Amino acid sequence: MKPVIRSNAMARRQRGITLFGLLFWAVIVGAVAVVLMKLFPAINEYRTIQSVVNAVAKSGASSVPEVRTAFDQRSSVEYGIESITSRDLEITKDNDQIVIRFAYDKEIELIDPVFLVIKFKGHSR
Repeated sequence: MKPVIRSNAMARRQRGITLFGLLFWAVIVGAVAVVLMKLFPAINEYRTIQSVVNAVAKSGASSVPEVRTAFDQRSSVEYGIESITSRDLEITKDNDQIVIRFAYDKEIELIDPVFLVIKFKGHSR
């Protein structure tokens, strides 16, 4: 029996990524990065609204006009609250505590004419 001799080229398998594979993944990663960069301001605004609502609920305001005034004052100081005003707040009492609820929709233009609509809602804790 004769030993099988393999050529050096056959013994080594090439590994790596092709140019088309690299371009495919670059497009996918780039598209996800663009969407995340467009989403970040909307999510940041929601978190700011949530923190302002929590602060107003804990501030000790006892009537609806006081809560609305306190929200307007705090939102004028905080940067980036543009989606809602104090008129958009639903203010109720639950077990002698003020509960503030809010809900709004945010449209984010991805590529004209494609928009992403996000529905935000929250309440004081």
